[in-house]
Amino acid sequence: MSDRFTAIHMKEQPAEDRRKNFSEVPCGYTEEEAILEANRCLQCKNAPCIEGCPVAIDIRSFIGHLQKREFDKAINKIYEADILPCVTGRVCPQESQCQARCVLDKKGDAVSIGSLERYVADRDLDRRREALKDAPVDVSGKTKVAVIGSGPAGIACAADLNRYGYDVTIFEAFHKAGGVLTYGIPEFRLPKAIVDVEINSLVQTGVKLVPNALTGRSFTIDELMAEDYKAVFVGSGAGLPQFMNIPGENLNNVYSANEFLTRVNLMKAHRYPEYDTPVKHGKNCAVIGGGNVALDVARTAIRLGSEKVYLIYRRSQEEMPARHEEIRHALEEGMELLALTNPVAYHGDESGFLEKIECVKMELGEPDDSGRRRPIVKEGSNFFIEADVCVVSVGSTPNPLIAMTTPLLETTKWGTIKVDDNGMTTMPGVFAGGDIVTGAATVITAMGAGRTAAASMHEYIKKL
Repeated sequence: MSDRFTAIHMKEQPAEDRRKNFSEVPCGYTEEEAILEANRCLQCKNAPCIEGCPVAIDIRSFIGHLQKREFDKAINKIYEADILPCVTGRVCPQESQCQARCVLDKKGDAVSIGSLERYVADRDLDRRREALKDAPVDVSGKTKVAVIGSGPAGIACAADLNRYGYDVTIFEAFHKAGGVLTYGIPEFRLPKAIVDVEINSLVQTGVKLVPNALTGRSFTIDELMAEDYKAVFVGSGAGLPQFMNIPGENLNNVYSANEFLTRVNLMKAHRYPEYDTPVKHGKNCAVIGGGNVALDVARTAIRLGSEKVYLIYRRSQEEMPARHEEIRHALEEGMELLALTNPVAYHGDESGFLEKIECVKMELGEPDDSGRRRPIVKEGSNFFIEADVCVVSVGSTPNPLIAMTTPLLETTKWGTIKVDDNGMTTMPGVFAGGDIVTGAATVITAMGAGRTAAASMHEYIKKL
């Protein structure tokens, strides 16, 4: 039983069990748990939760259908705005978006909108798998449009363009589709079988998917436009890792988070030697950063067998940008948080392998442009941490290849593509959205940008 102000939380694998496997941590709602949680929703007339959703899911309506056990109507209402509900129900930061606007959050727990979305979407998975047996849709004769990148922005854009009636082709640089959903987010947070169903469902509606197609090498955007694609959406993300430019970064076993997670998630290094992709996780593994990606690395290293896993973050735990749930999970699983700490140099042995990290202690000063208190070095506080592996997760930027091979495409000093409010770039007919425009952000924000661009592309093509 629950009262109006207390949420029903999903059951989870015990920490001692889950730190030894890559199975999903939250177990999901039962039907009765989902109904009890849905019944907490007040069905507010103005529904402020919807304003907090970057893709404007009609949250009030889908929960209203769930209250009545109208499961098909509930999932169909979500699909009107969100093509990836199994994904967003798991990885969206609902606590800072839709749930932050929930009226109940003022006096108790917000309605668990993300958990309810996950329940409704998971319940529909079997039907969607069955639907994949149908023959693909014939799109011959339709106006051609191209989407570069099969991550969240590209998938959302392609889905809407498909609904508008276009012949859509997605070009993906990797051998497997999904972008960050496939190579970035670990299995214990987002099972890849679910990503496969979501993408295959899109292909089944007539969207074509071309893997191993690296824009700027396999072809250029100019060449696509010359092949009678009436518009192009660029949603290739921000996969170029940043480093701190401190001494010793070229030592062996200093990784980027991008490489570490790609080896594990996309290339199945966690199942070595079944898959021939080893990854060095180390006896003592240090992770630099405080975001969700850093937490994903730390929790992955724990599961791979590192005896000690440190998360080194220059601010306090309260300032960490990662989701509170992910921080809690990591600490429960044995991660050691070294807050108010920053690395200044890596030191290696005579063979060039990492041996220890030199760090300094920090203290918090006045707020900076991000609104968080600026970290300041405590003079004379240098100390060493023994580590044979270090994974750096301090941000990423777009790969410059597309901009380098597309002269009409203007970029910012950070390498992101310049767009207007409608997602149009400085090159006629070319639109962009997601991390390649904003820098690294959330899955749902990228999807919102993809939907905005799709609508703009539709209006652009109608005027040709």
